[in-house]
Amino acid sequence: MKVIIDEDKCVGAGQCVLSAAEVFDQRDEDGIVVLLDAAPQDAQRAPVEEAAARCPALAIEVLP
Repeated sequence: MKVIIDEDKCVGAGQCVLSAAEVFDQRDEDGIVVLLDAAPQDAQRAPVEEAAARCPALAIEVLP
């Protein structure tokens, strides 16, 4: 799996971090998403897909 984020779309809601803290974090200064792991293990698929679904700005894309 590959994860792509669009920082320009991110609104800093933090839903990604709540869903998959091992894969996503937020910058302290503005709350914009930080991708910690662009190729997480398959065991992380469910939380990563949940993070993408919960993102209000649709800033997360999950590829196979």
